[in-house]
Amino acid sequence: MEKWITDMMNEFGYMGVFLLIALENLFPPIPSEVILTFGGFMTTYSDLSIAGVVIASTIGSIVGAVVLYGIGYWIDVKRMERFIGKWGRILRLTEADVRKAYNWFAKYGVWTVFLCRLVPLLRSLISIPAGSTRMNFGLFMLLTTAGSLIWNIILISIGAAVGSSWETIVAYMDVYSNIVYVFIALVALAVLFVLFRKKKATYNR
Repeated sequence: MEKWITDMMNEFGYMGVFLLIALENLFPPIPSEVILTFGGFMTTYSDLSIAGVVIASTIGSIVGAVVLYGIGYWIDVKRMERFIGKWGRILRLTEADVRKAYNWFAKYGVWTVFLCRLVPLLRSLISIPAGSTRMNFGLFMLLTTAGSLIWNIILISIGAAVGSSWETIVAYMDVYSNIVYVFIALVALAVLFVLFRKKKATYNR
């Protein structure tokens, strides 16, 4: 995948950066670390500028985030409750659990959207609950743009600074991503365990 990404960026320049970052938001397995650090490296030997790569990648991030926001907007609370009402027994979830999750995001979602733009995987997926909870679109755009801009500037600047050693940075970012993935998995397991204990205690009453 890495070669495909770099070949596309070499061939299409800013448009390649825009398309790849937009796709990265829709398909998180595409690594933004490779796109952004290589984009920074390209500014050292091509006509691309750091500002241009930052702008192209940020627009791509926004476009991808808006698409996922739209998907989340379609999968609203009522649809999710109907889904849980039908299949919740398998997952040991109830409509009340869905409402609690949505209420939590409605309360803390502002900071969550911003901070998650700096976390691999979550930086893409966070747009879905934002849409589902009908988060103010203007505020969503502002936070998404700010978080994406910070993430893009940091990685592109690092790629430009290290030049041909950009792959070394990608290796470090892979370690960071793996730590994040393990943390997310542990949190998910902990949440499932707590939910299971609560449901078991309820059934035993």
